Amino acid sequence: MILSDNARTVLEKRYFSKDDNGNAMEDWQGLINRVATDISANDAEKYERYISLLDSGCFLPNSPTLMNAGNDLQQLSACFVLPLEDSMEGIFDTIRNAALIHKSGGGTGFSFSRLREANAQVRSTNGVSSGPISFLKVFNAATDAVKQGGTRRGANMAILNVDHPQIREFITCKEDINELTNFNISVGITEPFMEALYADSDYNLVSPHTGTVVESVNARDIFELIVEMAHKNGEPGIVFIDRINAYNPTPHIGAIESTNPCGEQPLLPNEACNLGSINLAAFWRDNAIDWEALQQTVYDSVDFLDDVINRSKFPLPVIDEMVKSNRKIGLGIMGWSDLLFMMQIPYCSDEAVALAEEIMEFIDYHSKVQSVALAEKYGSFPNFAGSIYQHKGLQRESTKLDWDELNSRMAEKGLRNATTTTIAPTGTISMIANTSSGIEPQFSLVYVKNVMDGEKLLYINPHFEEAMKQAGLYSKELMEEVANAGSVADIPAIPQEIKDVFVTSHDISPEWHIRMQAAFQKYTDNAVSKTINFGKDATKEDIRTAFELSYQLGCKGVTVYRDGSRDNQVLNVGPKVKEHTNGNRVAPRQRPEVTSGITRRVESGCGHLYVTINSDEDGPCEIFTQMGKVGGCASAQLEAIARLTSLCLRSNVKVSSIINQLQGIRCPSPMWSKGEMVTSCADGVAKALKTYLQGENDISQPREPLPASQLKSASGGMQATCPDCGGAIEHTEGCMKCLSCGWSKC
Repeated sequence: MILSDNARTVLEKRYFSKDDNGNAMEDWQGLINRVATDISANDAEKYERYISLLDSGCFLPNSPTLMNAGNDLQQLSACFVLPLEDSMEGIFDTIRNAALIHKSGGGTGFSFSRLREANAQVRSTNGVSSGPISFLKVFNAATDAVKQGGTRRGANMAILNVDHPQIREFITCKEDINELTNFNISVGITEPFMEALYADSDYNLVSPHTGTVVESVNARDIFELIVEMAHKNGEPGIVFIDRINAYNPTPHIGAIESTNPCGEQPLLPNEACNLGSINLAAFWRDNAIDWEALQQTVYDSVDFLDDVINRSKFPLPVIDEMVKSNRKIGLGIMGWSDLLFMMQIPYCSDEAVALAEEIMEFIDYHSKVQSVALAEKYGSFPNFAGSIYQHKGLQRESTKLDWDELNSRMAEKGLRNATTTTIAPTGTISMIANTSSGIEPQFSLVYVKNVMDGEKLLYINPHFEEAMKQAGLYSKELMEEVANAGSVADIPAIPQEIKDVFVTSHDISPEWHIRMQAAFQKYTDNAVSKTINFGKDATKEDIRTAFELSYQLGCKGVTVYRDGSRDNQVLNVGPKVKEHTNGNRVAPRQRPEVTSGITRRVESGCGHLYVTINSDEDGPCEIFTQMGKVGGCASAQLEAIARLTSLCLRSNVKVSSIINQLQGIRCPSPMWSKGEMVTSCADGVAKALKTYLQGENDISQPREPLPASQLKSASGGMQATCPDCGGAIEHTEGCMKCLSCGWSKC
């Protein structure tokens, strides 16, 4: 596979095995050799197939498999769900087990629905319960303490069913975006709730501990609260939990209560699943889809993922047992948007939706064909007896593929894997394959990428670039205009036929986003990870309609995000900020030839941060920052903070106001320093300024008193850039990821 510069950067930083000094000990060929050798278990025929599969650019497994196969850890799955019992022992056992999973690089999902509501009686202590929300905060704090895979904090999903007595508190628990930062939250929507919603009637809130009705509430009121919060900041999402269980392949083993962090993998308690994705863009050959090559890739990918189960070391024996009893795998896709670009089909079109169904049915069908072949060779998954396949068969409708014949074969031979298909976030593996993520449309066709030493380069989608060159329209100036606009929709110089094909996420109406998700869901065993993007001006009615449409079209869950709905949004695509020229602007005072000051060292999660504060005769006038071990974009961001702070100081902005803007900003690597938490480098600068004002470093300069009310943490919120490289971050596939280096919140 020919690697892009982006792919090499991601591989070197996150995937290649390293020595004790952090130096890469392998290249791409070394990585795929390590993975293929391990997964094939030294079977020569499999080794040749697997190394060819990995090097083809047609398929890649989930990140833990690429990172850990053949290494000491050998934990190869990304998705886990843990049970959460209504007892103190059960709760803290789950916290312990989640910590072990996070340490091994996995993400976890939990249902808090079994926990009794706040103030419910606890007989063993004659006290009262603190309720699921309080324990949710305990889980969040525990996750903060464990670095996932040694590189980032673990990601979690929390689900509370809509009939829990504390559903209102759960819906609003992330209203403050600085709370529960290690969790995605979703409401488990039941069929009785949806029936009550459409009837505009009441439904019951039931105590999980006693089974008694605590309250009857209007379904529309609860639904409106979900809509309001989702409109405000994108959470909670919703999962149709009864619909998920209608497709649970092993109901005799238990009910599905939760999903993994991005929502695409519903699992039984103590179950895990390993995933992989096929790059659809790699099969557009000679102006046609190479269906024969795609079929063979599906077969090889199913073989590979099934062998991953055999080779994985799971963090807990109970998970090992459950995984090997069901042998779930999740084969999905990436490169969908790029394929549509190459085929010149608009994402928001009936033609694209029909093609989505056709391709996903093909992949789902042939994944089952191969799973039946594996069952014939190695045996069915142990829980096949009693599964829905034994009673109902594969419930699919098609005019092209013979599902009836496949059902007959399955009845005779069995099925190796309880599930075979999942559409997961592809995050960094799509960057390695140099293709678009999952089934998402492109977020932008042209964007500014930060590279070493603060240099900025334009990244241009290669299919868009080729189309513009073929039309004789390509120029750097026009590409910069596209980058600034965030879309080609309103650029007069670009022909309509190009605009129709090269749509980006915000050009596409929510209806088309949902229709596309539903098309892929139709032939996906598990679920589909996707973000439904809304423009900034979207109304609550728009969100409400999207939620209802996702239910009507058969989706298993939905995540929405309204542009700009979170403070300090991580990525803004749109016009440049216009400069006001009303004549009332303040000009900064001139810096004198000589200033005097102090330098304070602050411990941050990125290293030793040195903040120099200088004063002139009017008070503080400038700051300088230096990071002990960081270069490139991180240093550029620190310099930007220092320059803007200096500009504010010389423009007579209150130092306390500057502190309020900087303090409390969070990054993924907080650090304790001198008895207080430094949440980011910006927060470290604020703390240095605050200490200066409070007189700890007397340099005989007048100081402004800092009111106690202004010493409280500012709202902070998400960083405006990637915490690893400073690049742009997008809301996509139910999570946030960096376009440049592959960092992901999940």
